[in-house]
Amino acid sequence: MDRVSRRRIVTLGAASAAGMALPLAGTAAAEPAAPAGKLFDVTEFGARGDGVTIDTAAINRAIDAAAKRGGTVFFPAGVYASYSVHLKSNVALYLGHNATLLAAAPANGKGYDPAEQPGAGNNYQDFGHSHWHNSLIWGENLVDVTIGGPGTIDGRGLVSGGSQESQPLQGNKAIALKLCRNVVIRDVTMVNGGHFCILPTGVDNFRIDNVVMDTNRDGIDIDCCRGVRISNTTVNSPNDDAFVLKASYALGYARDTANFTIDNCFVSGYDLGTLVNGTYRTAAFGRTGRIKCGTESNGGFKNIAISNVVFEHCRGLAFETVDGGGLEDVTVSNITMRDVQMPIFFRLGSRMRGPAGMAVGTLRRVSIANLIAHNADPRYPSAIAGIPGHRVEDVRISNVRHHMVGGLSMNGVPENPPEAENAYPEPTMFGTLPAYGFFLRHVEGVTLDNVEVRYEQQDTRPAFALRDVVDADFHHVKADKAPTAPTFVLDDVTDFRVTTSRPVADIQLDQAGHTEL
Repeated sequence: MDRVSRRRIVTLGAASAAGMALPLAGTAAAEPAAPAGKLFDVTEFGARGDGVTIDTAAINRAIDAAAKRGGTVFFPAGVYASYSVHLKSNVALYLGHNATLLAAAPANGKGYDPAEQPGAGNNYQDFGHSHWHNSLIWGENLVDVTIGGPGTIDGRGLVSGGSQESQPLQGNKAIALKLCRNVVIRDVTMVNGGHFCILPTGVDNFRIDNVVMDTNRDGIDIDCCRGVRISNTTVNSPNDDAFVLKASYALGYARDTANFTIDNCFVSGYDLGTLVNGTYRTAAFGRTGRIKCGTESNGGFKNIAISNVVFEHCRGLAFETVDGGGLEDVTVSNITMRDVQMPIFFRLGSRMRGPAGMAVGTLRRVSIANLIAHNADPRYPSAIAGIPGHRVEDVRISNVRHHMVGGLSMNGVPENPPEAENAYPEPTMFGTLPAYGFFLRHVEGVTLDNVEVRYEQQDTRPAFALRDVVDADFHHVKADKAPTAPTFVLDDVTDFRVTTSRPVADIQLDQAGHTEL
């Protein structure tokens, strides 16, 4: 497929428009001759771009023509109202400057493609993850596809969730891809993306670069995908998550999400629309907008690297597996967070939404380094939580400055929150936690090295609460301490060490039933 530069697109587009007769707008005119340079201008296939005329048929004619020869479908300046756009292999969609592909509201008995029946054929995940065709742009079993900017994809006419039973013409995703390979999305701006701005399922060798999203639900849900690279991308998603790694049963079998990187990105929970318009309005704690892994986890998560990410007015990092998959070999580095809720959350649970007989999964070999969290919600400090009989294993946290708002006490806070073993994983699932820094329960092999836990207002909860923890090593750790509060509260802890730390002196305990330090 040709790789067409922006300058070349403008030049070829002008040349082809000047040298070719245009079909009547909105008609099913005969396919025009291919423009030079394998550029297919949607206006030459009947698209009006006036924001009112439904241009779906013209856009899909241009895609069909490009698929026959391999080429780029070009959207010049204008607003192209559309229902479902059908991607094809060996085709690029290019939205030029001041070009918008607009998801139109269904009207006059017309709307988006119906959701597949029966879709995934099981009820192990929600409707959105089980259907793809009810989308603004969708493709299945494709190779070598590109969606590029610098224009805009506006999902204004999409709904933010639900099935099509009551509204059969509705679409709920901006871009949905299933079982594709070699896909690139770059440079575009996406707003109001519906349930998902981008939902790839079983897509391998997938790249997202320099994309801006300001959306009402999830930004990017990567499900059962391998070889994914997300870089230089901004996601503002105040009502749901920014980047989500999943490994659901949507393909009818468990498949790992693996070999995945996120780097040089920004996630936030500003008011909807205020990132793209530059006003950046914010509300109190409670926004989402985080990076999360594992709420759908029939498959596993392997070889994940996250680096150079900024979080603001949202939640933090969440690593979860609750349906039997293994979450292993993850590194996180160079992270800054401001005004977040729960900076770091690990959860190994047993919801087990999947075929009967699956075993509880694993969560192990995760390293987090060089992280600053400032002004975080005092109710929800960082937490690492397994379940009885299944511990989170081998966690390394180093070079971290963990600053909470503080100001709370143990009054009304349970020392041992409910286990909630089969609950949906969420940082708020245990309520206000019995520590202001880190809460660790059912963990084996955890090291905190060069970690500071601080509060803005005096907090009389301990800095660290550990329950059913084996092999815990705290080195060069600093913590604020209220006059009457312990720094560590230990319950059923084995092989515990503190070295070169403040305010607790060096100590080694082979076994601690209930101990306060």
